[in-house]
Amino acid sequence: MAPELGHFALALALVLSIAQAALGLVGAAQPRGRGAVLMAGSASAALGQFLFATIAFFALMASYIASDFSVENVVQNSHSAKPLLYKISGTWGNHEGSMVLWCLILAMCGAAVALFGRQLPPTLKARVIGVLGLIGVGFLAFVLFTSNPFARIFPPPPDGRDLNPLLQDPGLAFHPPFLYLGYVGFSVSFAFAIAALIEGRVDAAWGRWVRPWTLAAWVALTLGIALGSWWAYYELGWGGFWFWDPVENASFMPWLLGTALLHSAVVVEKREALKVWTILLAILTFSLSLLGTFLVRSGVLNSVHAFANDPARGIFILLLLLLVVGGSLLLFAWRAPALRPQGFFAPISREGGLVLNNLLLATATATVFVGTLYPLFAELVLEAKISVGAPFFNAVFFPLMAPLVVAMAIGPLLPWKRGDLAAALSRLAAAAAATAFVALLYLWIAGSALLLPLLAFTLATWLAVGTATELSERIGLARLPWRESARRLVRLPRAALGMTVAHLGFAITLAGIGGMGLAEERIALMRPGETATLAGYAIRFEGIGNVAGPNYVAARATLAVSRDGRPLATLSPERRSFPVAAMSTSETAIRTTGFADLYAAVGESDANGATVIRLYHKPLAPWVWLGALVMALGGMLSLSDRRYRIGAPARRRREADSEAAAHGAAPAE
Repeated sequence: MAPELGHFALALALVLSIAQAALGLVGAAQPRGRGAVLMAGSASAALGQFLFATIAFFALMASYIASDFSVENVVQNSHSAKPLLYKISGTWGNHEGSMVLWCLILAMCGAAVALFGRQLPPTLKARVIGVLGLIGVGFLAFVLFTSNPFARIFPPPPDGRDLNPLLQDPGLAFHPPFLYLGYVGFSVSFAFAIAALIEGRVDAAWGRWVRPWTLAAWVALTLGIALGSWWAYYELGWGGFWFWDPVENASFMPWLLGTALLHSAVVVEKREALKVWTILLAILTFSLSLLGTFLVRSGVLNSVHAFANDPARGIFILLLLLLVVGGSLLLFAWRAPALRPQGFFAPISREGGLVLNNLLLATATATVFVGTLYPLFAELVLEAKISVGAPFFNAVFFPLMAPLVVAMAIGPLLPWKRGDLAAALSRLAAAAAATAFVALLYLWIAGSALLLPLLAFTLATWLAVGTATELSERIGLARLPWRESARRLVRLPRAALGMTVAHLGFAITLAGIGGMGLAEERIALMRPGETATLAGYAIRFEGIGNVAGPNYVAARATLAVSRDGRPLATLSPERRSFPVAAMSTSETAIRTTGFADLYAAVGESDANGATVIRLYHKPLAPWVWLGALVMALGGMLSLSDRRYRIGAPARRRREADSEAAAHGAAPAE
């Protein structure tokens, strides 16, 4: 019964998405009385679509929890012996289910605008909801006509084929929902951009309205990428956190442009400048989110992250991508010339720093884009096999990041409109001194053999001390009594405090990347009783034994860790075998101090009882993900700023109401 209910709910959601799009876009173009009725209907349709998308999603989840093997999707991706957590995560751990989750989040975005967009002018709100409805039509049609998750199978088999064992992990259980919240969340920024192009108006109020939606998507995508990186680090057994895999890059590109969009929207809000550029960024950010969907589901990539290999699905998504991206860019080319900037600024200014930030982030995105897609293009068109890996990205990407990080410390110290670079640099004397000290300390300890860690450590120091300098000047630290500084800190706008925290988080991640570059590795063929040494640790191999899990059998090694003869810990890495899926996975064991990880993975054993043991010592490795969490915390602090809850200033609202009345629309509520 649940599958039929879910399928019917998806069909109703499609009907309501059509109504949401039509009522919103048509109603915004109608005279005041009739248009208001249609626009109200669009908001109601958005709420209804969210209701039925929710029903469909939980109907599919219920089928997984109950192990209903009359549903083909459950058969292909579940098993009765699988733990409950992975039965639940199996709902979105496959192509069809992940697309239902996508549709649910998209419907949630439309409902959120309908419920929380009270400060928006009615016509803008209706057009945003209408554009989200159009996107929903495309994806709901894709699910219903090419990827039905509720298709029945008869006769039902006694059990399922199990979920991909690599996805049976807590990190991968929560990674896709956060990733999709980021991907789909940028659809709201895209909808705001399209609505602004239709209306031909972008002002400071628009910048204020679009920022919280962009910020929420950015926070979710940051967490999603961090979870995926953390999973790759401890699950795959290779000891790294970023492989420059095409599917990893597919999520990284919208994050880079989304970061640029966040900063560009600040300039629109504060100075009413960069209007055209901000609109273009909103379009391109969501376009890259759609591109990531195409890469994962078209079959052009083979990856643990990739789901579909059906050409029909790939063609459908490609057509949808071309329609959305091509249509929005055509509208941009037609309407963008009417969006004239009103605020002007000198190159050396806060705005100038944000422009530099945008240019570097956009260039970095372009390099990742070319490195990711050119091999696919070359294979398809030139019939040439080209491999673009970490050496290319490291050589091209990091030099672009260095000036960006330098500017991140300088920009917040510059005033709006016109600034003095020399004065800003003089206030960063402490940051320069700390950076020089760290560089000299590194060269004294590690030498000059590894320059990438040196670059990462110095940039992290520069950014951290520079960010702290900006905050201390803002609150008058060491200049005012400490009680007054504390009062200023408490009363600091949360958006400003969030920026500071996010920049500090990025500095922490940079330091973690530098530490990972100093990792020590040892691969040993060990017999029980033998000891290997690494970074001052003695690791004794006690032996290997078999253990049984719910749906797997594991070979578990026991490693006793000591230092200077003092026992510290026992590590138990595993090599798991999943008989139903006929796959094996590596479960690493990690001992962390917060400042370094001791990392162990177990390989195959030979006939003589010797086992391959891979050991790593990774300084500052936890900081990579700690920094990501701090960045997300900074985003959430900014999102809690009361200015985003009360909307635009009254003067802007009056102007918007006057213009809306001139076009025959109802004033803002």
